[in-house]
Amino acid sequence: MKISVAVPVRNEESTIGELLRRLLSQTRPPDEIVVTDGGSHDATTQIVSDFINTGAPIKLIRAREALPGRGRNLAAAEANNEWVAFIDGGIEPEPNWLDALASRAEQDSGVDVVYGAWEPVTDTFFRECAAITYVPPPAPRDGVITRPRFIASSLMKKRVWQSVGGFPENLRSGEDLLFMNHVEAAGFDCVFEPRALVRWHLRSSFAGTFKRFIIYARNNMRAGLWKQWQASLFSRYFLLLLITFVAVAISPALLWFPILLMFLMLLARAVVAIRRNRNCYPGSAGRNLRRLPVVIALIATIDAAAIIGSIQWLLFDWLRGRGKAPVEAG
Repeated sequence: MKISVAVPVRNEESTIGELLRRLLSQTRPPDEIVVTDGGSHDATTQIVSDFINTGAPIKLIRAREALPGRGRNLAAAEANNEWVAFIDGGIEPEPNWLDALASRAEQDSGVDVVYGAWEPVTDTFFRECAAITYVPPPAPRDGVITRPRFIASSLMKKRVWQSVGGFPENLRSGEDLLFMNHVEAAGFDCVFEPRALVRWHLRSSFAGTFKRFIIYARNNMRAGLWKQWQASLFSRYFLLLLITFVAVAISPALLWFPILLMFLMLLARAVVAIRRNRNCYPGSAGRNLRRLPVVIALIATIDAAAIIGSIQWLLFDWLRGRGKAPVEAG
Protein backbone atom coordinates (compact mmCIF):
# COMPACT_ATOMS: atom_id res chain seq x y z
CA MET A 1 0.00 0.00 0.00
CA LYS A 2 1.70 3.19 -1.20
CA ILE A 3 0.54 6.56 0.06
CA SER A 4 1.04 10.13 -1.12
CA VAL A 5 0.43 12.97 1.34
CA ALA A 6 -1.05 16.15 -0.14
CA VAL A 7 -0.29 19.43 1.64
CA PRO A 8 -1.65 22.83 0.51
CA VAL A 9 0.25 25.75 2.05
CA ARG A 10 0.50 29.51 1.85
CA ASN A 11 2.76 31.66 4.05
CA GLU A 12 3.51 28.79 6.44
CA GLU A 13 7.20 29.46 7.12
CA SER A 14 6.63 29.14 10.86
CA THR A 15 5.02 25.68 10.63
CA ILE A 16 5.95 23.91 7.38
CA GLY A 17 9.35 22.71 8.60
CA GLU A 18 7.89 21.06 11.69
CA LEU A 19 5.08 19.49 9.65
CA LEU A 20 7.49 17.98 7.13
CA ARG A 21 9.71 16.64 9.93
CA ARG A 22 6.70 15.04 11.58
CA LEU A 23 5.56 13.47 8.31
CA LEU A 24 9.01 12.12 7.44
CA SER A 25 9.41 10.60 10.92
CA GLN A 26 6.06 8.79 10.95
CA THR A 27 6.10 5.18 12.13
CA ARG A 28 4.79 4.46 8.65
CA PRO A 29 6.43 7.18 6.49
CA PRO A 30 4.63 8.40 3.37
CA ASP A 31 5.98 7.19 0.03
CA GLU A 32 5.87 10.79 -1.18
CA ILE A 33 4.78 14.21 0.03
CA VAL A 34 3.30 16.62 -2.50
CA VAL A 35 3.30 20.24 -1.33
CA THR A 36 1.36 22.89 -3.25
CA ASP A 37 2.39 26.43 -2.46
CA GLY A 38 -0.46 28.84 -3.17
CA GLY A 39 1.61 31.98 -3.67
CA SER A 40 3.58 32.42 -0.45
CA HIS A 41 5.33 35.72 0.18
CA ASP A 42 7.56 34.35 2.91
CA ALA A 43 10.20 31.59 3.14
CA THR A 44 7.77 28.67 2.82
CA THR A 45 9.01 27.46 -0.58
CA GLN A 46 12.66 27.83 0.43
CA ILE A 47 12.12 25.66 3.50
CA VAL A 48 10.40 22.99 1.38
CA SER A 49 13.21 23.18 -1.19
CA ASP A 50 15.78 22.67 1.57
CA PHE A 51 14.06 19.40 2.52
CA ILE A 52 14.02 18.32 -1.13
CA ASN A 53 17.74 19.03 -1.44
CA THR A 54 18.44 16.60 1.41
CA GLY A 55 16.82 13.81 -0.61
CA ALA A 56 13.45 13.75 1.12
CA PRO A 57 10.62 12.27 -1.03
CA ILE A 58 8.93 15.64 -1.45
CA LYS A 59 7.55 17.29 -4.57
CA LEU A 60 6.89 21.04 -4.62
CA ILE A 61 4.24 22.59 -6.86
CA ARG A 62 4.36 26.36 -7.16
CA ALA A 63 0.97 27.89 -7.87
CA ARG A 64 -0.11 31.52 -7.94
CA GLU A 65 -2.77 32.62 -5.46
CA ALA A 66 -4.16 29.11 -5.08
CA LEU A 67 -6.87 28.74 -2.44
CA PRO A 68 -6.93 25.51 -0.36
CA GLY A 69 -9.19 23.60 -2.76
CA ARG A 70 -6.98 24.25 -5.76
CA GLY A 71 -3.91 23.48 -3.68
CA ARG A 72 -5.29 20.07 -2.74
CA ASN A 73 -6.41 19.38 -6.32
CA LEU A 74 -2.98 20.15 -7.76
CA ALA A 75 -1.28 17.98 -5.16
CA ALA A 76 -3.70 15.07 -5.65
CA ALA A 77 -3.35 15.28 -9.42
CA GLU A 78 0.45 14.98 -9.09
CA ALA A 79 0.26 12.13 -6.58
CA ASN A 80 1.81 8.94 -7.95
CA ASN A 81 0.07 6.48 -5.63
CA GLU A 82 -3.34 4.88 -5.30
CA TRP A 83 -3.94 6.31 -1.82
CA VAL A 84 -3.78 10.01 -0.95
CA ALA A 85 -3.70 11.40 2.58
CA PHE A 86 -4.64 15.03 3.19
CA ILE A 87 -3.20 17.30 5.86
CA ASP A 88 -2.77 21.08 6.13
CA GLY A 89 -0.03 23.47 7.11
CA GLY A 90 -0.07 24.25 10.82
CA ILE A 91 -1.44 20.78 11.68
CA GLU A 92 0.59 18.52 13.99
CA PRO A 93 0.19 14.77 13.29
CA GLU A 94 0.97 12.24 15.98
CA PRO A 95 3.86 9.84 15.11
CA ASN A 96 1.48 6.97 14.27
CA TRP A 97 -1.04 9.10 12.36
CA LEU A 98 -0.43 7.70 8.88
CA ASP A 99 0.10 4.17 10.15
CA ALA A 100 -3.28 4.24 11.92
CA LEU A 101 -5.04 5.52 8.79
CA ALA A 102 -3.36 2.91 6.57
CA SER A 103 -4.00 0.06 9.02
CA ARG A 104 -7.71 0.89 9.11
CA ALA A 105 -7.86 0.93 5.31
CA GLU A 106 -6.03 -2.41 5.10
CA GLN A 107 -8.47 -4.06 7.49
CA ASP A 108 -11.24 -3.92 4.88
CA SER A 109 -10.57 -3.89 1.15
CA GLY A 110 -13.95 -2.20 0.61
CA VAL A 111 -13.03 0.96 2.51
CA ASP A 112 -12.62 4.03 0.29
CA VAL A 113 -12.06 6.81 2.83
CA VAL A 114 -10.66 6.86 6.35
CA TYR A 115 -11.20 9.96 8.49
CA GLY A 116 -8.79 10.33 11.38
CA ALA A 117 -9.27 12.10 14.68
CA TRP A 118 -8.34 15.65 15.59
CA GLU A 119 -7.95 17.70 18.72
CA PRO A 120 -7.58 21.45 19.24
CA VAL A 121 -4.40 22.61 20.92
CA THR A 122 -5.48 24.16 24.23
CA ASP A 123 -2.13 25.36 25.54
CA THR A 124 -3.53 28.65 26.90
CA PHE A 125 -6.62 29.58 28.86
CA PHE A 126 -7.95 31.57 25.89
CA ARG A 127 -7.58 28.60 23.50
CA GLU A 128 -9.25 26.35 26.04
CA CYS A 129 -12.22 28.73 26.12
CA ALA A 130 -12.16 28.93 22.30
CA ALA A 131 -12.33 25.14 22.04
CA ILE A 132 -15.28 25.11 24.44
CA THR A 133 -16.99 27.83 22.39
CA TYR A 134 -16.81 26.53 18.84
CA VAL A 135 -15.11 23.13 18.58
CA PRO A 136 -17.66 20.28 18.51
CA PRO A 137 -16.99 17.69 21.24
CA PRO A 138 -16.47 14.01 20.43
CA ALA A 139 -19.60 11.96 19.83
CA PRO A 140 -20.44 8.41 18.69
CA ARG A 141 -19.85 8.05 14.93
CA ASP A 142 -19.98 4.70 13.16
CA GLY A 143 -19.32 2.83 16.38
CA VAL A 144 -16.42 5.00 17.63
CA ILE A 145 -16.18 8.15 19.74
CA THR A 146 -14.64 10.93 17.68
CA ARG A 147 -15.10 14.49 16.47
CA PRO A 148 -16.71 15.25 13.08
CA ARG A 149 -14.87 14.33 9.87
CA PHE A 150 -11.84 16.50 9.13
CA ILE A 151 -10.22 16.69 5.71
CA ALA A 152 -6.82 17.55 7.24
CA SER A 153 -6.79 14.11 8.84
CA SER A 154 -7.95 11.80 6.09
CA LEU A 155 -6.85 9.06 3.71
CA MET A 156 -8.67 8.06 0.54
CA LYS A 157 -8.27 6.28 -2.74
CA LYS A 158 -7.28 8.69 -5.47
CA ARG A 159 -10.26 7.59 -7.54
CA VAL A 160 -12.58 8.98 -4.83
CA TRP A 161 -11.11 12.44 -5.34
CA GLN A 162 -11.32 12.01 -9.12
CA SER A 163 -14.89 10.74 -9.21
CA VAL A 164 -16.39 13.73 -7.38
CA GLY A 165 -14.46 16.28 -9.42
CA GLY A 166 -12.04 17.28 -6.68
CA PHE A 167 -12.39 20.22 -4.32
CA PRO A 168 -14.14 23.49 -5.21
CA GLU A 169 -11.38 25.97 -6.06
CA ASN A 170 -13.10 29.33 -5.54
CA LEU A 171 -13.59 29.20 -1.76
CA ARG A 172 -11.28 30.26 1.06
CA SER A 173 -13.09 27.91 3.45
CA GLY A 174 -15.99 25.46 3.26
CA GLU A 175 -14.52 23.71 0.22
CA ASP A 176 -13.63 20.74 2.41
CA LEU A 177 -17.21 20.39 3.67
CA LEU A 178 -18.59 20.48 0.12
CA PHE A 179 -16.05 17.90 -0.99
CA MET A 180 -16.84 15.54 1.88
CA ASN A 181 -20.57 15.98 1.25
CA HIS A 182 -20.02 15.03 -2.39
CA VAL A 183 -18.02 11.97 -1.35
CA GLU A 184 -20.79 10.87 1.00
CA ALA A 185 -23.48 11.50 -1.63
CA ALA A 186 -21.53 9.40 -4.13
CA GLY A 187 -21.88 6.39 -1.83
CA PHE A 188 -18.24 5.72 -1.01
CA ASP A 189 -17.47 3.63 2.04
CA CYS A 190 -16.18 6.04 4.71
CA VAL A 191 -14.96 5.00 8.17
CA PHE A 192 -13.45 6.71 11.22
CA GLU A 193 -10.16 5.85 12.90
CA PRO A 194 -9.77 7.61 16.29
CA ARG A 195 -6.14 6.47 16.68
CA ALA A 196 -5.07 8.61 13.70
CA LEU A 197 -4.75 11.86 15.62
CA VAL A 198 -3.69 15.33 14.51
CA ARG A 199 -3.68 18.54 16.53
CA TRP A 200 -5.04 21.85 15.25
CA HIS A 201 -4.02 25.28 16.54
CA LEU A 202 -6.87 27.66 17.31
CA ARG A 203 -6.61 31.44 17.04
CA SER A 204 -5.00 32.92 20.13
CA SER A 205 -6.86 36.24 20.44
CA PHE A 206 -10.26 37.85 19.98
CA ALA A 207 -8.98 39.82 16.98
CA GLY A 208 -7.64 36.71 15.26
CA THR A 209 -10.87 34.83 15.96
CA PHE A 210 -12.95 37.72 14.62
CA LYS A 211 -10.98 37.95 11.35
CA ARG A 212 -11.01 34.18 10.82
CA PHE A 213 -14.77 33.85 11.33
CA ILE A 214 -15.50 36.69 8.93
CA ILE A 215 -13.74 34.62 6.28
CA TYR A 216 -15.57 31.46 7.38
CA ALA A 217 -18.94 33.23 7.26
CA ARG A 218 -18.47 34.80 3.83
CA ASN A 219 -17.29 31.58 2.26
CA ASN A 220 -19.92 29.53 4.05
CA MET A 221 -22.52 31.68 2.30
CA ARG A 222 -20.74 31.25 -1.02
CA ALA A 223 -20.66 27.50 -0.53
CA GLY A 224 -24.40 27.40 0.12
CA LEU A 225 -23.87 25.99 3.61
CA TRP A 226 -25.53 28.85 5.47
CA LYS A 227 -28.33 26.65 6.81
CA GLN A 228 -25.76 24.76 8.88
CA TRP A 229 -24.63 27.88 10.74
CA GLN A 230 -26.01 31.31 9.84
CA ALA A 231 -29.68 30.33 9.50
CA SER A 232 -30.24 29.89 13.25
CA LEU A 233 -28.10 32.95 13.96
CA PHE A 234 -30.16 35.15 11.62
CA SER A 235 -33.39 33.89 13.13
CA ARG A 236 -32.20 34.57 16.65
CA TYR A 237 -31.06 38.14 15.98
CA PHE A 238 -34.01 38.94 13.74
CA LEU A 239 -36.35 38.08 16.60
CA LEU A 240 -34.23 40.19 18.95
CA LEU A 241 -34.39 43.08 16.47
CA LEU A 242 -38.20 42.85 16.33
CA ILE A 243 -38.39 42.91 20.11
CA THR A 244 -36.14 45.98 20.12
CA PHE A 245 -38.39 47.81 17.64
CA VAL A 246 -41.48 47.01 19.67
CA ALA A 247 -39.84 48.02 22.95
CA VAL A 248 -38.57 51.34 21.57
CA ALA A 249 -41.94 52.02 19.92
CA ILE A 250 -43.63 51.62 23.29
CA SER A 251 -41.03 53.71 25.10
CA PRO A 252 -37.34 54.44 24.45
CA ALA A 253 -36.80 53.79 28.13
CA LEU A 254 -37.51 50.09 27.46
CA LEU A 255 -34.33 49.68 25.41
CA TRP A 256 -32.80 47.92 28.41
CA PHE A 257 -35.16 44.98 27.87
CA PRO A 258 -33.81 43.68 24.51
CA ILE A 259 -30.27 44.37 25.74
CA LEU A 260 -30.96 42.20 28.76
CA LEU A 261 -32.49 39.53 26.53
CA MET A 262 -29.37 39.49 24.34
CA PHE A 263 -27.11 39.11 27.37
CA LEU A 264 -29.26 36.29 28.75
CA MET A 265 -29.18 34.59 25.35
CA LEU A 266 -25.37 34.78 25.27
CA LEU A 267 -25.18 33.61 28.87
CA ALA A 268 -27.40 30.59 28.19
CA ARG A 269 -25.36 29.60 25.13
CA ALA A 270 -22.13 29.91 27.13
CA VAL A 271 -23.48 27.74 29.95
CA VAL A 272 -24.59 25.10 27.42
CA ALA A 273 -21.17 25.16 25.73
CA ILE A 274 -19.32 24.70 29.02
CA ARG A 275 -21.65 21.90 30.09
CA ARG A 276 -21.41 20.19 26.68
CA ASN A 277 -17.62 20.09 27.02
CA ARG A 278 -17.45 19.08 30.68
CA ASN A 279 -15.86 15.73 29.78
CA CYS A 280 -13.33 17.19 27.34
CA TYR A 281 -12.35 20.11 29.55
CA PRO A 282 -13.31 19.30 33.13
CA GLY A 283 -12.98 22.09 35.65
CA SER A 284 -13.99 23.20 39.09
CA ALA A 285 -16.83 25.61 39.70
CA GLY A 286 -14.28 28.38 40.08
CA ARG A 287 -12.61 27.58 36.76
CA ASN A 288 -15.97 27.48 35.00
CA LEU A 289 -16.81 30.89 36.45
CA ARG A 290 -13.53 32.18 34.98
CA ARG A 291 -14.37 30.57 31.65
CA LEU A 292 -17.88 32.01 31.50
CA PRO A 293 -17.12 35.66 30.61
CA VAL A 294 -14.50 34.62 28.03
CA VAL A 295 -16.89 32.17 26.38
CA ILE A 296 -19.65 34.80 26.36
CA ALA A 297 -17.29 37.30 24.71
CA LEU A 298 -16.17 34.69 22.16
CA ILE A 299 -19.76 33.82 21.24
CA ALA A 300 -20.54 37.50 20.75
CA THR A 301 -17.35 37.94 18.69
CA ILE A 302 -18.20 35.01 16.43
CA ASP A 303 -21.81 36.17 16.02
CA ALA A 304 -20.61 39.63 14.97
CA ALA A 305 -18.09 38.11 12.55
CA ALA A 306 -20.78 35.86 11.07
CA ILE A 307 -23.08 38.81 10.45
CA ILE A 308 -20.31 40.94 8.93
CA GLY A 309 -19.06 38.09 6.76
CA SER A 310 -22.58 37.44 5.53
CA ILE A 311 -23.04 41.13 4.69
CA GLN A 312 -19.75 41.05 2.78
CA TRP A 313 -21.05 38.09 0.78
CA LEU A 314 -24.27 40.00 0.05
CA LEU A 315 -22.49 43.17 -1.07
CA PHE A 316 -19.41 41.85 -2.81
CA ASP A 317 -20.43 38.41 -4.08
CA TRP A 318 -24.18 38.06 -4.50
CA LEU A 319 -24.94 41.59 -5.75
CA ARG A 320 -21.90 41.64 -8.03
CA GLY A 321 -22.07 38.04 -9.19
CA ARG A 322 -20.41 34.99 -7.74
CA GLY A 323 -17.57 34.53 -10.18
CA LYS A 324 -14.74 36.09 -8.25
CA ALA A 325 -13.58 34.30 -5.13
CA PRO A 326 -12.22 36.10 -2.09
CA VAL A 327 -8.51 35.43 -1.60
CA GLU A 328 -8.03 36.52 1.99
CA ALA A 329 -5.20 34.75 3.72
CA GLY A 330 -5.40 34.05 7.40
